[in-house]
Amino acid sequence: MAVPVVGSSQTSPHRPMNESDNTTQRGTVDQPDDEPLTHDITAVATTAEEVIDNVGGILVGHRDTVEHVLIAVLARGHVMLEDVPGVGKTMLSKALAGSIDCSFRRIQFTPDLLPSDITGVNVFNQKTQSFEFQPGPIFANIVLGDEINRAPPKTQSAMLEAMEEQQVTIDGITHQLPHPFTVMATRNIVEPHRTYELPIAELDRFMKTVKMGYPSERQEIELLERVVGDHPIEELEPVIDTEGVRDAQIAVSNVTIEEPIRLYATKLATRTRKRADLGASPRGTIALLRASQARAAINGRDYVIPDDVKDEAVHVLAHRVRPTLEDSELDGTQLVKEALDDVPIP
Repeated sequence: MAVPVVGSSQTSPHRPMNESDNTTQRGTVDQPDDEPLTHDITAVATTAEEVIDNVGGILVGHRDTVEHVLIAVLARGHVMLEDVPGVGKTMLSKALAGSIDCSFRRIQFTPDLLPSDITGVNVFNQKTQSFEFQPGPIFANIVLGDEINRAPPKTQSAMLEAMEEQQVTIDGITHQLPHPFTVMATRNIVEPHRTYELPIAELDRFMKTVKMGYPSERQEIELLERVVGDHPIEELEPVIDTEGVRDAQIAVSNVTIEEPIRLYATKLATRTRKRADLGASPRGTIALLRASQARAAINGRDYVIPDDVKDEAVHVLAHRVRPTLEDSELDGTQLVKEALDDVPIP
């Protein structure tokens, strides 16, 4: 099902009616000058709700988490899932991929995994007397990197170009990855002595981090009722195709961001830099606004409001912030929450 999505061509009380006003900024996806935007933002919100409900038929009690992950997909970002084993991180990835009619690959990161095991390798074909490229599992629309911090930094670095530029370079030749493309990675946080620290440059390429947590007693009972016998994921049907996702991403990129909203996001990032040894990067500020555009879209709006930024700030910025030695008892989440309290809302 291809999803019609919305441009910001209609006016709203939250932005000026003069579309030429230089205080209004749209996304970066090009649209032909002679072709008006025909996307319907209501359809994006409707389809997002269908995807969330579809995944909710597999997972119990994680609606907010599913929403955050879907927002990252619509905003062309990547997600780091952090939590204890067994709470459904891998199942969430599979359920989301199953709700979208797209290619899905899973990579189990281990200490002996090589970069070529991820990106692919050139293999010599004796019949043609030439090298042929054999693509690795990174060539999929949704890629699950399971326990990504079990692999050494050299292997983890194979993900950097793919996540930032949606391409991989093998022996000097660049290969484009499919579109849409989203990496969903899980990180083992309970066995630090058996894992490698993720490089800051790699963490910065994840749009947001999400934690699932344990289900409540009632939710766990419901979960047990669902999985007795055949697992419901075996009967999961897609509700949107890759073309629909691409259309939705275009709509999200055209959601309007007013100058006060851009200033608000910038002040939040600046506040973290003043308070921490390592604050949110400009890439983080860009990710925050893109995620805010997607949140606005799934709520049926073609313009961003401050609440969209506030709802996304912790998940987008916290993993990019490192506290000072004096504030070592704090973490990135607490510092971002302090910034939200201190920076005036436009």
